[in-house]
Amino acid sequence: MTETEVEAQVANGPLKGAMLLPPQARGRPAVVIIPGSGPTNRDGNSPMGIEAGYLKMLAGALAERDIASIRVDKRGMFSSTGQFADPNDVSFDDYAGDARAWLRAARERTGAGCAWLLGHSEGGLVALIAAQTAGPDLCGLILVSTPGRPLGEILREQLQGNPLNKPILPQALAAVEALERGEKVDAATLPGVLQPLFSDKVQDFLIDGFSRRPAELIARLEVPVLIVQGDNDLQVRQIDVETLSKAQPAAELKIVSGMNHVLKATPAGDLAANLASYGDPKQPLAPGLAETIADFVRSRR
Repeated sequence: MTETEVEAQVANGPLKGAMLLPPQARGRPAVVIIPGSGPTNRDGNSPMGIEAGYLKMLAGALAERDIASIRVDKRGMFSSTGQFADPNDVSFDDYAGDARAWLRAARERTGAGCAWLLGHSEGGLVALIAAQTAGPDLCGLILVSTPGRPLGEILREQLQGNPLNKPILPQALAAVEALERGEKVDAATLPGVLQPLFSDKVQDFLIDGFSRRPAELIARLEVPVLIVQGDNDLQVRQIDVETLSKAQPAAELKIVSGMNHVLKATPAGDLAANLASYGDPKQPLAPGLAETIADFVRSRR
């Protein structure tokens, strides 16, 4: 396998990423991997304590199955700093445009007639938005651990699910509700632990994200879609995958046993093991994940 640095051209770019090719790459299927929320890099790692390397591992597993991939650094972050003044000054439409630029780059680099978008977590929402106007560059979508409900609803659920949040829950929920209405909040008036989550710099992005409806987006698609979800995911729940699947009955659905949000298999009910996998780059991908994706892509060439 050969890994090389690649670029996609956008205003204020370029965007940069890593292309991993199987030995016989020309004409093979190509997948663009879109990372999830926050400062998540091309490999799936984040300075917020995530070092699982799951997206790099997924790219390697796909290459072993004769599928090329490009995994990307988001605009304004890591190697894609370009001329972007502020990585927080971004919209979902910006990210979707970047995804379409990467589709073109993937086609040019591999000679494939079209390329796939694989979005993980929030990256799945980006892929859904990008797919609305991607045209013939897009083969289809692979949605991994992707929210099916509006992001505000999921954030509210996550805040309520943590008993440690009880003292700050009223302020947190009020902030979510305001942003869902399109209204900004004064982050300085919130408890200190909430200020990074609702920072003034990210509120436009949150308002944008809270307004998106994944189920409505997937319902409009006419390209092949694979929905992949782990049954041990702490962040995206079964109701999300059910919502996506119900909205797009033609999509193929695969539940990977034991898989958590960083695509590793951990014992059911073992919270410590689940969380520990977020920082373990040596723990392998959940069995069956790469095979499921590769089989889906190859069957639709």
